[in-house]
Amino acid sequence: MLEKQTNISRIEISNDQTVAVRYVVTITEDGNLLAEEIKGNYIRPGDDYSAEDAKVQAICATVHTPEVIAAYKATQEVTE
Repeated sequence: MLEKQTNISRIEISNDQTVAVRYVVTITEDGNLLAEEIKGNYIRPGDDYSAEDAKVQAICATVHTPEVIAAYKATQEVTE
């Protein structure tokens, strides 16, 4: 039987409070590894993270305060 699993392997927070999430996607057949893929996602302050894993949502809710979002948006306006 084929089975596909997606697991979080790493969550990091950068200096600008962007949350970087690394996922490992594995496909197995009868317990034998057939394929493995690494995917990533960056969640910047102010981004919608409602579709993310509950652990990622909790981290974003803690890190992405209104003050952090405002500061991030202010730096983006200066660099544009």
